[in-house]
Amino acid sequence: MLLATLGWLMVILSIHVQYYALKYRKKRLCISGVRRTRHHRNHIDVNIFGIVTYKIIAAVNGRGFSARDITFQNTAGPEKHQAVALRCAMKGYQDTLYTHIMRQFYRECTITGTVDFIFGDGTVVFQNCQILVKKGLPDQKNTITAQGRKEADQPSGFSIQFSNISADADLVPYLNTTHTYLGRPWKQYSRTVFMRNNLSDVVRPEGWLEWNTTFALDTLFYGEFLNYGPGSGLSSRVKWPGYHVFNNSDQANNFNVSQFIEGNLWLPSTGVTFTAGLGV
Repeated sequence: MLLATLGWLMVILSIHVQYYALKYRKKRLCISGVRRTRHHRNHIDVNIFGIVTYKIIAAVNGRGFSARDITFQNTAGPEKHQAVALRCAMKGYQDTLYTHIMRQFYRECTITGTVDFIFGDGTVVFQNCQILVKKGLPDQKNTITAQGRKEADQPSGFSIQFSNISADADLVPYLNTTHTYLGRPWKQYSRTVFMRNNLSDVVRPEGWLEWNTTFALDTLFYGEFLNYGPGSGLSSRVKWPGYHVFNNSDQANNFNVSQFIEGNLWLPSTGVTFTAGLGV
């Protein structure tokens, strides 16, 4: 069913298995599952640009896209490595959610994965999300984020707020042997902040992981602000030049919805609930 109203094009989906590519000509597109719609794929054989990173189950390249009440799930398993899923509930292993470019906002989403499972070079805020780390391959280290800012003057980065970071059920028995980190620097000026989140004991005391020895440790920007929970302790965090603990709300507010993605200008028109500031 297609429903066009007030300039928004809504596509209502039923449960089925299919590859989706929403092209740039489709503007202000809203996909709604209405009830419990799931879109899944059990292998990664869709190739957009000829390289593995872009083998996906769903892709969107258009202005004003939004999605509600849908699960995008890649069921290939950890041995298949890279696979990309998109929005609402994004379930995969390595490289689950590719926030490629531009401003993005995720609210009350569930995102699961193992290695670099939130990655890309978008300017992105996540609020009130469930971020669940899964069991990967033997001896594999899990990293939640791998942000890809390439230049110091780029506005991109990840801001994760008011969310819950914990182990998925399959990882819980292996917490002592599987190490999980908040992120690692995919590119030279990688930028990610975690603010006012519940960090469970899935997060290692060091907090963050290097990409390759000393790469980007003095040019990245990683920050934490008022996180809580057993994984939020700061005493054993990394001592990199690019790692920061925000001591006041003035620093942290650079990464809130209203300032970081200018959400006050465009989110109201979507009807999506958001918190403009940090409440401190």
